[in-house]
Amino acid sequence: MKARCNHCKHNLAYKKGGATTHLKRHLKLCTPRKATLVGKDKGPKQSLLSFDVTEGDEMLSIFKYDKGKVREELVKMFVVHEYPFRMVEHEFFTKFCRSLNPKYEPIKRQTLKLDCMKMYISEKESLKLALAGINKISLTSDLWTSNQSIGYMCLTGHFMDSEWKLQKRILNFCPLEPPHTGLAIADSISECLIDWGIEDKISTITLDNASSNDLAVRVLKENFEAKEKLHFGGKIFHVRCCAHILNLMVQDGLTEIRDVIENIRESVKYLKLSPSRLYKFNEIVKSLKLSTSKRLILDVPTRWNSTYAMLECALENKSVFSRYKERDYNYKWLPSDEDWKRAAEVSKFLEVINDVTKVFSGRKYPTSNLFLRQIWKVRKMLNDMSTDNRDFVKRMTLKMKEKFDKYWGECNLVMAIGAVLDPRYKMKLILYSFPKNYPADDFQRHIDDVRESLEFLYKEYLSVDSQINSSMSSATYDSNPSQAKKQKTDDFDEWVITNSDIIPGNKSEIDMYLDEGVYKPGNEEYEDFDALNWWKANSLKFRHLSKMARDILSIPITTVASEFAFSAGGRVLDQYRSSLKPETVQALICMGDWLRQDFGVELASNVENECMQEG
Repeated sequence: MKARCNHCKHNLAYKKGGATTHLKRHLKLCTPRKATLVGKDKGPKQSLLSFDVTEGDEMLSIFKYDKGKVREELVKMFVVHEYPFRMVEHEFFTKFCRSLNPKYEPIKRQTLKLDCMKMYISEKESLKLALAGINKISLTSDLWTSNQSIGYMCLTGHFMDSEWKLQKRILNFCPLEPPHTGLAIADSISECLIDWGIEDKISTITLDNASSNDLAVRVLKENFEAKEKLHFGGKIFHVRCCAHILNLMVQDGLTEIRDVIENIRESVKYLKLSPSRLYKFNEIVKSLKLSTSKRLILDVPTRWNSTYAMLECALENKSVFSRYKERDYNYKWLPSDEDWKRAAEVSKFLEVINDVTKVFSGRKYPTSNLFLRQIWKVRKMLNDMSTDNRDFVKRMTLKMKEKFDKYWGECNLVMAIGAVLDPRYKMKLILYSFPKNYPADDFQRHIDDVRESLEFLYKEYLSVDSQINSSMSSATYDSNPSQAKKQKTDDFDEWVITNSDIIPGNKSEIDMYLDEGVYKPGNEEYEDFDALNWWKANSLKFRHLSKMARDILSIPITTVASEFAFSAGGRVLDQYRSSLKPETVQALICMGDWLRQDFGVELASNVENECMQEG
């Protein structure tokens, strides 16, 4: 009778009821068995070697499998890339992980979810500590309804870090019970701010133009004022979303050519509903040797930028539509020559608005300093269009100017002060554009308001810095009693600290800054000019004014950052994961944003894709 080793498959002599000492001796020496015991408490262990690359040099190091580290990296991967929890249980996901390391131990989706929640709590505490060192934070907020018909409010904080880099973090993505009244929105925002411990740091809040938001701002402003924590005297507390205003303005104007747009929309819809029709249309495109890079786009009527994309593509293929009509007698929506002319005129106008919106919607660079110049472009275009002889252009322009004047008829201080704090513009842009924007008997009043507000905000920073210096001086005095006599006689040093911005001639830092003239970067540098870098480089020269510029330039003028989160919300709460609890959704959305910011990962947004459907 023979005995076979289960590890090496070696046959050994064996007699039933006989001795087994030689079998035990074989097990101790069996090499395959030793390999199976590596990493366990039994038997000998063999260290694994791995290569570490440090500063270009490869170094051998001992590899130790860390189960906790693997689970931590799994959480980051699933959260950052928005993978569904169920994927961790997929057979080939486990096979893949074991091909990388045979010691990988599979986990259940419930375990992964618990790990996510633990990391969310840990990351939130870390972010709280970081925000504790920030002086002023600007907010953006918007509402979104999920496929579960649950209303969510997204609250995003914007601030400048110690390296003068513009930062934004989603603070909350929380459910909001209906009805979504202004009071309910204000209460929810207040709860979030208290939870984060930043209720005394809020300088501005950017919202769209819903009437409920106006009430929410009024309530929040009263709360901050009652606690004497209303920064900038409340002069710029409420910032209206520029992108939303432009959308309202354009939508009003487009109603004047509704019939033209409707014909083009129905034409595109008719073609896209049938693969055979679309194929026939594309064949005509090829026969005319037109560009095939842009396919027909069906717009979303409530989003003007998708309407612009639809018109642009249709205009490039306008000759194709007439030829297609000759081949399909059921096609009934062919635009006339006059319709195409009107569509081309509107497309030129929408191109300007589209460019302005792209500038406004930046999330990685300051936009408040670009506000005035872009709005000036829109105003100038409306003025030019108002002199057009065509009736439809006049009617369209009249409607848009009414909306423009409703929101931007009065001087917008964020728009004006942001421009002044751009060294390329300073007060020059104000002096140039205001006489063209406002009536002759009124523009000087707006210019004076800007200058007075600029001085008011600057004095607030000067006052705060003086208090800090005074506190530091008192602390030094208290901690060094032996130097009391010396400090009492050092009045001059204290005066220098308190009045450090005064130079001969009683010029403040604002006067110095404005008197220097505008900064003129080269042609290639002009569009990429970063006002924050300029202020960082000149922070020693303008100690107080540079702090003010940091906070003003970090104010967002659109709610794009919060709307961007709704794309993530739509991906996280897709049709397969609609059962996720609101607290889990908040953890995934917020932590995903934090980790992507920390690691510099950029996910494609669905904001534009949701607007346009290509075929």
